[in-house]
Amino acid sequence: MALTDPLGDMLTRIRNGQQAKKDSVLSPASKLRANVLEVLQREGYIRGYSEDDSGKHKALRIELKYFEGEPAIKFVARVSKPGRRVYSGSQELPVVRNGLGITIVSTPKGVLSDAEARTENVGGEVLAEVF
Repeated sequence: MALTDPLGDMLTRIRNGQQAKKDSVLSPASKLRANVLEVLQREGYIRGYSEDDSGKHKALRIELKYFEGEPAIKFVARVSKPGRRVYSGSQELPVVRNGLGITIVSTPKGVLSDAEARTENVGGEVLAEVF
């Protein structure tokens, strides 16, 4: 069965893995997922990720991060969904928890965090919020 929201599926796998105190989780590989994971790694929400070719299809192994036994990601939510796309200009990008969290944005210059998008002065599709 085909997934209607692959990015939402990956975020749910991360959320479930952290609730279960897993070291890592697997998610099917795609360029968009890898780009979102790159932003999460740059911002310090995950330890890292790598390609896993052990199965029939390529997958991404996501190394989860914890601080004093608590997950580094307290909250993760998909903003722009297949049924309702959400776009924002560079100056109107949402601020998560007064700047303590990040918004992940798909821009013409690639997938960026909200701070990077403001610096580059580009807007785009608001993919997810992470705190």
